[in-house]
Amino acid sequence: MKNRSAKTRISTRALLMSAAFGAALLSGVSAASAETLTVWSGYPEMAPFYEHVAQGMKAAYPKLEVKVEAIALREHEKRVALGLTGGQDGTTVIELSGSTATRYLENDLLPEAPADISTFVKDPKNFDKFFSDTAGQGGKIYGVPLFRGQGALYYNTDMFKAAGLTAAPKTMEEYSAYAEKLTKRDASGKATVSGWSMRLSGGGQGIAEKFWINMHQYGGAILVPAGDGKWKPNFANEAGRKALKQYLTNIFTTKTVTPEMPADADAFERGQTAMFIRESWVIGDIAKKAPDLKYATAPLPKGSIALPTNLYVAGKGADAKVGWEFAKAANSPDNLVWLLQNVGWLPNRSGVDYSAVTSKQPAFAAFVDYPKGYEFFTLPSIGPIEEILTRVAAQLVVAFGDASLASDDAKIDAFLKKASDEVNTILAREGLAAK
Repeated sequence: MKNRSAKTRISTRALLMSAAFGAALLSGVSAASAETLTVWSGYPEMAPFYEHVAQGMKAAYPKLEVKVEAIALREHEKRVALGLTGGQDGTTVIELSGSTATRYLENDLLPEAPADISTFVKDPKNFDKFFSDTAGQGGKIYGVPLFRGQGALYYNTDMFKAAGLTAAPKTMEEYSAYAEKLTKRDASGKATVSGWSMRLSGGGQGIAEKFWINMHQYGGAILVPAGDGKWKPNFANEAGRKALKQYLTNIFTTKTVTPEMPADADAFERGQTAMFIRESWVIGDIAKKAPDLKYATAPLPKGSIALPTNLYVAGKGADAKVGWEFAKAANSPDNLVWLLQNVGWLPNRSGVDYSAVTSKQPAFAAFVDYPKGYEFFTLPSIGPIEEILTRVAAQLVVAFGDASLASDDAKIDAFLKKASDEVNTILAREGLAAK
């Protein structure tokens, strides 16, 4: 198959969506004046933050009208894909991860930030190079860093105490051993409370991201750079085998979790799982939904994913100025402290004193006071990254339902090789595969 251009990739993706859906989306992005803007977010819990930022801008923009549209992430991604490729009027502030934004930058669908915003983002006093790099491309700045997703372990301290456990697990082997001790079962031996909630089902790329986090503890990765802008998979190896076997052992051998069991933050808040790995937003969610829950957090054994999210502005000329001012205002120290305290996402800006928040909520310590040498990774900023993760996720779901894999390392290796070959096929199609 011949390589397709980035522009062709976008057009094909957009055409998959219905015209009716597109018309509904595009009708929501019109703006009447330079002091009217729409904010698109993929995290519903972020809506109060953006409304808070808008309220704070009233002094400088007394006529400012801000419409915040925060919907589920996958629907948000579809909305952005169609909205940007279909054309729009007015100004829209769009929240996107750096890796997702890449495809739009490749197609010139998001404008470069103005000079003053670029200077603000590139200033090392404001942002570490890791974050400014993810907000740009080719030395130019296109977005303003805002917050990041970063994983850590959450664990129910009452359940730990009942199981005779006094501290968080420090190795992946301990994770599995703890899961056995923490699992609660009915008279037939069936698990009713999972010892460790592992991401086993659901749509989108999240399954692959969570698997990557666990595999990172063993030294593996779904993708690693291969030089000259090329990439290669790095999971058809011992690290991948250990990570996948750990999932399969928990599902089929020790039976501490199943794909059908309640999972993730909701399960943790309801006492349906003893521990799970998730980002810092869960702290705020627990405070609202399960304020009496006794829990603690801990860094992961080796390191964590860090997924920076930026604000981009779709608009032209003077009409876009208020959009960029909004993105910058979101990064004021007062607003970032509000974000951490009230939403729980980790702000990316440096030099801000968050002690007023961390002193009141020790659970944030695992996200900011991690050990020396803690290793972060992020998703590569390449066009097909979501396609790659979605395909790996689909393969993993199949593996999580195959009991024969649990006790057969050769079969696990063959499975990983097949999945790795599929990733290489995608990379080759895009001209990104290592030679």
